[in-house]
Amino acid sequence: MAQAADERFWRAIESHRGRMFIRTMRRLPHGPRCAVCGAPYAGIGGRIFKPFGFAPSRKNPRLCIRCFDQVPAGGQEMDVGVLFADVRGFTALSEHRAPNEVAAMLNGFYEAAVDVLCRHAIVDKLVGDEVMALYLPTLFGDEVGADMVEDARDLLAAAGPLLEIGIGLDYGRAFVGNVGAGEVKDFTAIGDVVNTAARLQGVAGAGEAVVSKRVCAAAGGTPSGAVERTFELKGKAEPERAYVLG
Repeated sequence: MAQAADERFWRAIESHRGRMFIRTMRRLPHGPRCAVCGAPYAGIGGRIFKPFGFAPSRKNPRLCIRCFDQVPAGGQEMDVGVLFADVRGFTALSEHRAPNEVAAMLNGFYEAAVDVLCRHAIVDKLVGDEVMALYLPTLFGDEVGADMVEDARDLLAAAGPLLEIGIGLDYGRAFVGNVGAGEVKDFTAIGDVVNTAARLQGVAGAGEAVVSKRVCAAAGGTPSGAVERTFELKGKAEPERAYVLG
């Protein structure tokens, strides 16, 4: 049932382009191109269509602005994976370093996060010292749980030489779509799964990823090397059993 709802949502996103439009775009040279409409980013096709918004989205270069950032307001309830990553000790770090040095370190973290997360996810937000990513079934593949665990491990490794980070991951139902009014819209997810992922990130130690049991179920089992622990999460009535990677 959830898969059918997910497919309806992405068919709705595709439908505003039209099948003939998509077939035409995918014949134009040459790649890379938008995963939804097939608009080319390079070559003569890219030069022709870029002024009309068919350029890589800031949230994931595998999607174009017209197919993603400019989708009309609205969405639907669906299963989604949520990842939060946060720099540990950022306040103390900022206090003892020059602002330009801190900015350079954050830019390095953002670059590493985008390189890792955009393989399987949409970078929903880059705020201060924190990154939020969404994993949407059927968009970049069906192995959402396994992709989340893989990305968490790779992001810990990529950020390690730059900064110490903590990561939280959860998977569940949320309202997913463009939220806002008028020209002020943002593609995001709203629901308890988002709050839980943020809380799990909050209890992760430096160099750790805390993975909910729901992500493990979606991944087909407990990640290798993971240690099970119980956490008291702010705002949650019951303790949360989760697995720690690090």
